[in-house]
Amino acid sequence: MAANNERRPLPSPQNDADTPAIRVERIATARMPTAHGQFTAYVYRDLVTGAEHVALARGDLHGPDAVLVRLHSECLTGDAFGSLRCDCGPQLASALARVQAEGRGVVVYLRGQEGRGIGLVNKIRAYALQDQGRDTVDANTDLGLPVDARDYQAGIEVLRDLGVGKVRLMSNNPAKLTAIRKAGIDVVERVVLAIEPNPENQAYLETKRARMGHLLDALGGPLL
Repeated sequence: MAANNERRPLPSPQNDADTPAIRVERIATARMPTAHGQFTAYVYRDLVTGAEHVALARGDLHGPDAVLVRLHSECLTGDAFGSLRCDCGPQLASALARVQAEGRGVVVYLRGQEGRGIGLVNKIRAYALQDQGRDTVDANTDLGLPVDARDYQAGIEVLRDLGVGKVRLMSNNPAKLTAIRKAGIDVVERVVLAIEPNPENQAYLETKRARMGHLLDALGGPLL
């Protein structure tokens, strides 16, 4: 285990006028007991955004066998408040529980990605538009914002630092899978995170499937 004051800058494969050669640095490590089991927490500073990302890891992540992985975007409302408007909180809990059950894996918690990267204030504004009948895609565009503004490069560099070269990816979002593969990490399996819908998020989940390409076929037919 690395020392708590360890600072480890990592090289980024992208290097142009707008992207520094170093994207993240490891700045702290500690044992992290949770309701789901024992993990090791690795904290990284994002040198582009200033965000502090966290990886909760269990077991030896090195070696030839694929590692169970989730890149989880920060969601204050779902992860901390238990909001029923999205499926983020249950996905995070399910991912941590699966890593604990298998005894080997990592959940990378990407900070600064609230509301698919539009920020908390804009996310709440988008919710207000959804309450007026707009879906999650149209609400963002009505505000002049991208449907999804996230970038997974920091999470990919965290995986590299932890020695992960081959993954079993817990995600319903094909954009994450594509980003990881383009970075040269072998995705050998997509592990479905099937979350039971509720009346507050049924329309949201259907929009993610129908308009954003999320792989939610395990939920069955139309949710509406």
